[in-house]
Amino acid sequence: MQKKKYNIAVEATLEIIGGKWKCVILCHLTHGKKRTSELKRLMPNITQKMLTQQLRELEEDGVINRIVYQQIPPKVEYELSEYGWSLQSILDSLCSWGENHITKIYGDKKAVLEESILNN
Repeated sequence: MQKKKYNIAVEATLEIIGGKWKCVILCHLTHGKKRTSELKRLMPNITQKMLTQQLRELEEDGVINRIVYQQIPPKVEYELSEYGWSLQSILDSLCSWGENHITKIYGDKKAVLEESILNN
């Protein structure tokens, strides 16, 4: 495998958690294991195809674990891996910055943020 070159270390971070949905998925998983259907319900604007793609990429990068239960009907859950938990401070900082930005631009964050366990 050829080593990749980065101009700055943040590129490596963004390669793993960049994009519209990966951080949102990771934030939801900080609150415990989730099935695909639960994640879809928590993120109604994501397509099933995109959710599946993002979950696969996060699993390939070792950030989440996919747990398959041998039962009928099949049951699959996702959780943060030990490596994924190392992102918690980054995710917390992103959420905090986003809340401050929303307050600065819109005043009342409750007028802009959906009701969610993540927004309490």
